[in-house]
Amino acid sequence: MEESPFPYQGPLEPSQVIGRDLLVDDLIRRVTGRKVTALLGPRRYGKTSLLRRVAADLAEVSTVWVDLYEVTSMADVAVRFDDALAVTKGPLAALARRFSLEASLNLGALKVALSGPARARPDPAVSFHRLLEVLVRMAESSPTLLVIDEFSSVARVEGAAGAMRTAFQHHYRTLGLVFAGSQPSMMRTLFSERPQPFYGQADLVYIGPLDAAAIDDIVRQGFDNTGRKAGRLAGLIYDLTGGHPQRAMQLADACWHHTPPGGSGHDNWADGLSQVRHDSADTMERLYSQYNPSERRVLRALALSGSIYGAEAELLDLAKSTAQNARRVLLDSGELTEAGGKLRIVDPILADWIRNRFPL
Repeated sequence: MEESPFPYQGPLEPSQVIGRDLLVDDLIRRVTGRKVTALLGPRRYGKTSLLRRVAADLAEVSTVWVDLYEVTSMADVAVRFDDALAVTKGPLAALARRFSLEASLNLGALKVALSGPARARPDPAVSFHRLLEVLVRMAESSPTLLVIDEFSSVARVEGAAGAMRTAFQHHYRTLGLVFAGSQPSMMRTLFSERPQPFYGQADLVYIGPLDAAAIDDIVRQGFDNTGRKAGRLAGLIYDLTGGHPQRAMQLADACWHHTPPGGSGHDNWADGLSQVRHDSADTMERLYSQYNPSERRVLRALALSGSIYGAEAELLDLAKSTAQNARRVLLDSGELTEAGGKLRIVDPILADWIRNRFPL
């Protein structure tokens, strides 16, 4: 079976990252210039794929990748760093083993040790400090890029961010450091508010939606390379998604599957859109049910009119104070984004589902 040129599930391979060249170049300049960077953007905007591309393009630099998704304790954080160091490859692998043994650490075994008998368990905080020391020593010995993904989750773990800042603050010139997070509001708090350990310690870089030209290039290239024509499909996809990377590729994939060789994707837009709506309907229903009533009203008002005030809000009995509180919660959780004073639902398929499910 012919493989679709539009992968959309999970992180992309570095060679598949298209339409982000300016951002890739900017991040490479920051990493090589040893500027601590925080990459902010909504979920499924391609942050992980983008940073994988950056790491691949920096062939002379070895990368340590730590994923802090949904960590809730110091033990969680320590295990994630331990796992990341245990799978390090290239020049860093030997350094990781050497320095960890010198620090009395058995890389890759911390999770097992922490699940053992209480009296025999290592102190997670002590283990974490030692792992950070290993990282710093590695960076002093070999060019190193440390990517800390889903960093916003660290806000749940008291002392974790402070420990990292203490370990890294005197080594910013030797360690390439990029933080990434899918809750832009929390990420801004972590780097922009005085009580936070990393206050003023990183440049904030935002990853936005793909522009219309990038969507057009990606869609046309994918269809042309597989013996099909895109026609005006890219414009239809951009109009619905606003450049949301993952949803744009999902729609392109669905339309591609409905287009036979020699055919036009534009002619199969309706079928592709229907397919995506059908495939995502149950997920959207479950997702929508998880919001509280005030948040649902805000989402409905935005999906219908782009505003949480006005006629639609009145019809939904959405009081101004209620709307403002729900707006803040949805912005903080990354469900909404705001640009130029305008609010928007991040997931265009959710917005589309709401418009079709609740016409008023």
